[in-house]
Amino acid sequence: MRFSRLCFGLLFVLTLFAARAQAATEIQFWHSMDGALGEALQTLVDRFNEQQSEYQVKLAYKGSYDEAVGAIRAAFLEGKSPHLVQVYDLSTANLLASKQIIRPVYEVLREAGERIDDHAYSPAASSYYSDSRGKLIGLPFNVATPVLYYNRDILKRAGLDPNPSYTTWYDLQEALLKVRHTGATGCALTTTMPAWVLLENTLTWHSQEFATRNNGFDGLDAKLSFNTRLAIRHISLLSSWVKAELFTYAGRRDEGAAMFKRGECAFLTASSSAYANIDHEAKFDFGVLPMPYYKDINNAPYNTAVGGAGIWVMGGRKPAEYKGVAKFLVYLAKPATQAQWHQATGYLPLSRAAYELTKKTGFYDQRPGTEIPIQTVTHANRPTAYSRGVRLGNYALIRAIIDEELEAVWAQKKSPKAALDTAVKRGNEVLRRFERGSKL
Repeated sequence: MRFSRLCFGLLFVLTLFAARAQAATEIQFWHSMDGALGEALQTLVDRFNEQQSEYQVKLAYKGSYDEAVGAIRAAFLEGKSPHLVQVYDLSTANLLASKQIIRPVYEVLREAGERIDDHAYSPAASSYYSDSRGKLIGLPFNVATPVLYYNRDILKRAGLDPNPSYTTWYDLQEALLKVRHTGATGCALTTTMPAWVLLENTLTWHSQEFATRNNGFDGLDAKLSFNTRLAIRHISLLSSWVKAELFTYAGRRDEGAAMFKRGECAFLTASSSAYANIDHEAKFDFGVLPMPYYKDINNAPYNTAVGGAGIWVMGGRKPAEYKGVAKFLVYLAKPATQAQWHQATGYLPLSRAAYELTKKTGFYDQRPGTEIPIQTVTHANRPTAYSRGVRLGNYALIRAIIDEELEAVWAQKKSPKAALDTAVKRGNEVLRRFERGSKL
């Protein structure tokens, strides 16, 4: 009898759990986070699922950002879109031009009776994912910005201060010359993602126009205009560093970071999100500085631009499901959630509150330099029309064109002006094709 009661009780509990699981509305979330980042995202989602029983977010890894974009297009054409997708910043304009594919975040929140606090995100983070009225159309998520890393061991061998405070490119040049002349290492400076780090962010940092129509934010008819005096000056300086063996070009993506982690280079310009991997893999002491700038240009500096990815809501789902989507978005925007994500991944905290929560834990004291990118993104009170970044159609292709033209400069096959002029011309052809296609 006692055994029967025990079995009945167990059966009742199992039935109750099964009913609850069956009742939960599933929210599909496609993403491009693998390895440790994927684990951190799963932890984030698990906490949301544990906090309530009405909705269950299900993660699905869809490969690289490019692969994920392809999967999203295919799913939409088949009528099998997920509820949420993580898409990199280069596809933002493409998503906005495909109004039938996405639903604006502010609209989904309003219809569900949910809201995200006006101060949930700093202006530097939210402006890129907002419309002209300042309303969120996408949700900022994994965001980073360029910084300057340095190898303290190499600086010591070169007789330089291991805790430098270089602010301008000319300050850095003096250090690079010392590194080379003393033979401290064969690679003084390298970079990752040159089009983003060395060109786009140089103009952003100085609040200089990259493209017309407020860097593309105000219309599909924008035209590239980055072949400016500042850009020519900067690429010319870097070209002279290539000739003098002060700057070593390693590749278009993260090849430079790999060289730096192996201890081959004194300096590296790269995304702030590289910090965690450098800290984990490097066998030397390193530090972080803001990106250098030119003091005589436009009262610089302003803001460095954010890069990374946002979360977008897909169309074609049921109203009841969008209520769960809205609750999950509100959860992601909470300072505690942001702080957890920031500390686990190295991506930027997206609000002052998340930053303060992290600071109280002693996180920045334990990891010197991790505050630097936060300071450069928020250096000005609000980003200007040109310092908030670039939003252009088919921008991944345009970045590839810029990298190709810059490679001709590094190889001494083209002058900086000729390369930038050609990049603008070729890039504008891409933009006009995108504009025509968006009107069909």
